[in-house]
Amino acid sequence: MDPISARLAARNPMRIDLSLERVRALLAAVGDPHRRLPPVVHVAGTNGKGSTVAFLRAMAEAAGLRVHVNTSPHLVRFNERIRLAGRLIEDADIDAILDRLEAVDAGVQATVFEMTTAAAFMVMAEVPAELAIVEVGLGGKLDATNVVDPRLSVITPVDLDHAEFLGGELAGVAGEKAGILKPGRPAVIARQHETAMAVIEARAAEVGAPLTVMGVDFDAWAERGGLAFQNQARFLDLPAPALTGPHQIANAGLAVAAALELGLPEAAIAEGLRTASWPARMQRLTAGRYAQQAGEAELWLDGGHNPHAAAAVREALMALQARDPRPMALIVGMLSNKNAGGFFDALRGLDARVFTVAFEGACHTPESLADAARRSGFEAASAASVEAALDQARAEGAGRILICGSLYLAGEVLGASPETWPT
Repeated sequence: MDPISARLAARNPMRIDLSLERVRALLAAVGDPHRRLPPVVHVAGTNGKGSTVAFLRAMAEAAGLRVHVNTSPHLVRFNERIRLAGRLIEDADIDAILDRLEAVDAGVQATVFEMTTAAAFMVMAEVPAELAIVEVGLGGKLDATNVVDPRLSVITPVDLDHAEFLGGELAGVAGEKAGILKPGRPAVIARQHETAMAVIEARAAEVGAPLTVMGVDFDAWAERGGLAFQNQARFLDLPAPALTGPHQIANAGLAVAAALELGLPEAAIAEGLRTASWPARMQRLTAGRYAQQAGEAELWLDGGHNPHAAAAVREALMALQARDPRPMALIVGMLSNKNAGGFFDALRGLDARVFTVAFEGACHTPESLADAARRSGFEAASAASVEAALDQARAEGAGRILICGSLYLAGEVLGASPETWPT
């Protein structure tokens, strides 16, 4: 555990307790910094939030804007959660902010995420910037970030996840996500299942939030090796997204629509598409100890952990296989509260051997994960570690290996070598 995460874990409750009362009290005690932020883009959704944020940040920075970004969770170091005008926050700066927050927290007893959010807003209010992009942590309506008054709201695709907090019905989950919509503030909405879209539209009508909806008001698609974008006013012929996978077309299109809403120029939008990066989202690993161990095999990493994300991974792997067929292997680890059966069902059709592993934390046992993979039609075996799984995959001739199933597993993989730490 990195020093900042260890400090937070020792001082604050690790529970998830969705509420705005504590974070509002904490922020009020330090002068309501969330009211002094640069114009905010608030991003909610089940899948694609991080990629959409990465595209939009790259576009805004290409336009010459100083951009703050607040995302979660981190993969290796807490510092990844707070990007100040283009650079990850330093330990000394976050320690100083936490000192100030802890001095007023006795009567609040904020959770770790609430403390994290307050810290981000404090430092983002004190460092000059022209834009702040804030990613929802969990849900939306009662998420600690939902105290902001955004310039623009963005909702990526909504699907089932975190059922223990958001419920197991799509309409209920969509209602939580739609809770970020604010009176009179525009929102850009990804293509949604009709159940989710109906809930989002109802909330928008209730609060008077004008919507721009993918598939209705704009769309994006792959064309001639690039990305085509069209809305009611213009057509843009843009470069292909830098992030890998067919699903990134939709994420990039959503970011383009948000960028146009913010008035960013076409040249900056194109440059952002070319240069965006986001770790553990179909990330090709070419450095570090695991890449060295993989040898001549391609090694990929993805942190998607629900069926919707698995379907995107399947599409990405199928596209890679269509261009360059290779024997495939999946190394999978998942948190115990995730739907392993649904994850593997969404991967059906891939010709891949599965190796299952554990990682630090409350995860499925490798044996139970292997059973779930077999029920979905895969040949599967448990392994003692990622290293052991890589050895087994290579011994069986795998030429393309994907480590997937959890951001926590992805964080352990990236954290194993300093050269793969997110920057």
